[in-house]
Amino acid sequence: MADFNKVLTPGDYENGELNVVIEIPTGSNHKIEWDRERACFMLDRVEPIAFAKPCNYGFIPQTLDEDGDELDVLMITDQPLTTGIWMKGRILGVMKFVDDGEVDDKIICVPEDDRNNGDKYQTLEDLPKRTLEQIEFHFNHYKDLKKPGTTKVVAFEGADVAKKVIADAIARYGK
Repeated sequence: MADFNKVLTPGDYENGELNVVIEIPTGSNHKIEWDRERACFMLDRVEPIAFAKPCNYGFIPQTLDEDGDELDVLMITDQPLTTGIWMKGRILGVMKFVDDGEVDDKIICVPEDDRNNGDKYQTLEDLPKRTLEQIEFHFNHYKDLKKPGTTKVVAFEGADVAKKVIADAIARYGK
């Protein structure tokens, strides 16, 4: 397996396109994480099935969020994606998020080329309201059995704010 941080760039984020590596498929309760030191995936833990991911979860190569990990991505697709693939994503926005007092924002994307739905998702407002409600509910509650009240979705913001978050994460990685 290749080291994604060495073979992929973040992508052309200024023009709304990202390279995204998938860690966790939609519907999985396996907390699979990219291990930057070993350049491979690891199963960090098994979450309660009630807290399975409402969408695919991944990261942007060559970025660091304020929590010290690669910047997270929520990839919205009709079907679960496979751990370890990379793809081009279209930036729709960002979920501003705090986890245990740390900023842990999530970039919201869809596949850059989605012929199944005719590329109908161009902005955050194009997503079904229920999709965002489910994502918000999940992230506000997924730690409730272990550490209640430690996660908070602060806001959903559009692509311009997302691009600023990405630029900051790229700069952080470069230091």
